[in-house]
Amino acid sequence: MFVSIKGGPYQRFRRALAIGRLPLVLAAAAELPRLDVDDALEVLVLIADQDAERYPRAAARWLGRLALERPAVTLAEVRLAAAACELLPRHPDAVAVLRSLARR
Repeated sequence: MFVSIKGGPYQRFRRALAIGRLPLVLAAAAELPRLDVDDALEVLVLIADQDAERYPRAAARWLGRLALERPAVTLAEVRLAAAACELLPRHPDAVAVLRSLARR
């Protein structure tokens, strides 16, 4: 299999995240077969910062993924994640709570 000098789709996605431009990130993510919960959270953080209209729906989808894909997360932690998601657009430091829960 040939990989270009610019790397594969995941490397392009990580570079787009580092640049921080939401359209680039979304385009790079579309090339991936799947994003894990941690990477999806980083996309959510950019959406919170750059696309207020899209954010509520994206946050709800991410919360659903957290509940489904992290079996160790309790109902109380899902409530905490929902509260942190509500705060995230106005309080970017709420991402620390979300990252902690996503890594469980």
